[in-house]
Amino acid sequence: MEKKKFVYFQEEEMWIGWLEDFPDYRTQGQTLEELKENLKDIYDELTSGSIPCVRRVGELVFE
Repeated sequence: MEKKKFVYFQEEEMWIGWLEDFPDYRTQGQTLEELKENLKDIYDELTSGSIPCVRRVGELVFE
């Protein structure tokens, strides 16, 4: 099982969110569960290689 963190908030009647690794790709849902399903769909699309020029967030370690 793979886990991914996501950021979300409620704006009026909708839940808005994005994956931490892909902050440029936001989605929404009428419920939190629907938002989670939409985020899973976006993740599948972004990692399949079918979308060109996907921007990602990386991490550097400095010693």
